[in-house]
Formats: sequence, structure tokens, C-alpha cells
Amino acid sequence: MKVGVRREDKNEWERRVPLTPGHVRSLVLQGLQVVVQPSTIRIFRDEEYIQAGATVREDLSGCNIVFAVKEIPADFFCDHGTYMFFSHTFKGQPYNMPMLRQLIERRATLIDYEKVTDDQNRRMIFFGNYAGTAGMFETFYTLGKRLAWEGTPTPFADLKRPLEYSGLDEARAALRAAGEQMAREGLPESLGPLVVGFTGYGNVSRGAQDIFGLVPHEIIPPDELDAWMKSGKASNRKLYGVVFYEKDMVRPRNGGASFDLQQYYREPEKYESRFEEYLPHLTVLVNCIYWDARYPRLLTKDWVRRAWSAEKPRLRVIGDISCDIEGSVECTVKATEPGDPIFTYLAPDGRVVSGWEGNGPVVMAVDTLPSELPREASISFGDMLMPFVPALARADFSRPFEELDVPNPIRRAVIAHRGEFAPGYLYMAKYLQSTSV
Repeated sequence: MKVGVRREDKNEWERRVPLTPGHVRSLVLQGLQVVVQPSTIRIFRDEEYIQAGATVREDLSGCNIVFAVKEIPADFFCDHGTYMFFSHTFKGQPYNMPMLRQLIERRATLIDYEKVTDDQNRRMIFFGNYAGTAGMFETFYTLGKRLAWEGTPTPFADLKRPLEYSGLDEARAALRAAGEQMAREGLPESLGPLVVGFTGYGNVSRGAQDIFGLVPHEIIPPDELDAWMKSGKASNRKLYGVVFYEKDMVRPRNGGASFDLQQYYREPEKYESRFEEYLPHLTVLVNCIYWDARYPRLLTKDWVRRAWSAEKPRLRVIGDISCDIEGSVECTVKATEPGDPIFTYLAPDGRVVSGWEGNGPVVMAVDTLPSELPREASISFGDMLMPFVPALARADFSRPFEELDVPNPIRRAVIAHRGEFAPGYLYMAKYLQSTSV
């Protein structure tokens, strides 16, 4: 009963782990062996794993299951091995099909964290809350820099990025201090009111809203936003937040019946975006929704072009935590990494330039945001994974899928088993065929 932990090497910023030394110590006390690959960038040092009872070595062969965070290189898989990681394959992502093809050819087993769900289809192992947390810090940082470039001083200009703090506690303290300064001195009247819109209400959005809640604020219902903006009741000593649900963001096409959430999920093509009615009121948009090509966009390139060709709009910053390329926020034309997290979408011609200067909205589109808070994110993630590890370590993955002795949430997450797609993922064969050379 041996489990492996692969080192992360997708980029220099990926310092997270699926299991921390504390988790490893608990597994060793339960009688499991743990093998960890060495790493020079991981947030937890090799020595910490050794002290916890793990063996640190390159070779993970012989492990009943190997855990990782991000995608695993195609040449890493062993024949008949079992691997659990965020594969980013079940939507048919073309860039990961070579990896998936090699895993299938090796007759290996793939379990995806994103598909570990309870009976109500709620995810059970995730980093989403820390994506929201880090993304909101990055968004505040971006806002401060953009406004300073415009010549508008705010307390947010002195904030650092989350990865520049020693940890989450220091980052929180810095934001609270900025909020206290805002409450004492007020923001420039030219900004008021400063409204931050949050799309969605899941783990990502809740993480972002928790950080927003560290500064003095008030929440405005979406259906009251327009009247409230005209009322003159706003204060420049607090921020204002708006949380948008599906019913606020879309409407039935052609004057159809009232909004029906389940119908929207089933037949999104029958709905159109109504989000442009809110955009003129937002200074910051924090995008946290799930999106695929069936759904309407919230913010289009055409809206950006029109808005910036008239007079300078209120919208300055887009914190696109969802980071779907040309997706719900169409001007998110690329993902960024922690080393260069921000770009300005130049409204006149659609070009992008790094940084926060230029005629258009500034977009924060880091697609690995939890890696900016690697210690706290890893501890939280490992706590969610740990209840399943003993069963995974003891499972006999040489048995047919129908006979696997694993918890139901894990069974739902088995994308491929022994080189064959599991029953719930048979549709994925078409993605391999369409990307074959």
C-alpha cells in the first residue's frame, strides 16, 4: 500500500502539492508508505516530507496511485498505473489530448479531482475558493495600479500581489489597512461610487467575496443597482458590491417566458445576455462563472469597442478568475501567469499590451491563481483529499471498473480505467479521434 506524490513542473510558479507533510504523517501512521519526488520549488521542502515519514526519490513506480496537481507529461505514465490530478480533458481540450492518448495507450487509470462529486453533484476536492481569494487580491492590486496611472490616488495603490506577502494573514492585514485608510480619508469624488460586480456564487465567487468583505462595503441587489446609482446615496468611504446570479445575467430570447434556471442549464441557446445593462455602473468586474460555448457572453469585444469610443467608461478592471479564453468575457484573449499577470485590452483595435496602461480595460487573467497562495491552498486541498486516500491506496485497480472497491464520489471521477473510458466518459473517444495525427 504505497502512494506517490509527483512534483509539479508545469511552470516555475507552481508550488502547490496535493498532500502536505502533515497529511503524509497521518498516512504513515495509518500504515501507508508515501513516496515523494524531490523538488526545489515546492512550498514544502523535501526535508519536511522526510521528517513526516516519506521516502523522497525520483522513482514512483510501484505506487498503487500517484497524486499530482496539474497535468502530467505524456512520457511520465507507466503501464497500468493509476493517476489522480486535474487533467483538463473532459471538455476535449485539444492541448491535453496527446497526454490523454498516451495514458490510454499505457492502459492506465485516470481519476480527475474536478469530477469527485457528492450525490447532489457538488464538487468535493477543489482549489476554487483559493482561486477566488488570490484573484480578488490580484484585482485590488490591479485596480490600485490602474487608478494611480490615471492620476487618481487610492489606498489600494500600495497593495502588493498575494505571492509577494509571507502568507494569507499578511495579505489580509494589508488589505484591511487599506480599507481603514479609505474609511478615514475617503476616495476621490471622481470615482464614486466604486462598484465591484461578482458574477456567480460558487466556491470561486465566495472566495473573492470573502476578501472583498475585508474592506468597508455595502451589498446592492442587482435589480436595485440602476435606481441606487441615480439616488445619490453613495459614500466615498466604502465600496459597493453586487452579486449576479444567472437570472440577473441572462433573459429568454424573443421575449419568452420568465427565467427558468433548469431550462437555462439544459437549453442555454434559448437565452441571451442582459449583462450590458449593468456594465455602465461597474468599476470592477470579478468574473467567477462556469462557461462554455453554449452560453451567452457577458462582456463582448464589441461592447468594449463601443464603450471606449464614446467617453471613458466607469469600468477599469476585469478580474477574470474564470479565465475562459474569449469566453464569457470575450476580451480575455489569453491566459496569463504570475510572472506577468495583467494586460490592457486596447479598445480601438483589440491589441493587448502587458500592464495597466492604455485605452481599454485592464484584465487580470492568471489561470493558476491558487499557486499564488501555495501553502494555505495546499493545506485546504489536502484536507479535502485525505478522506479518500486510504481507500485509493488499498484499491485493486487491476479489477474491472464494475468491481472497483472505491467510494462513489471517486467512481464518478474515474475518466479512464485500464486504458478504456469509463461509462460516464465514453463520449471522450471522439476527442481523441478528432485530434489524432
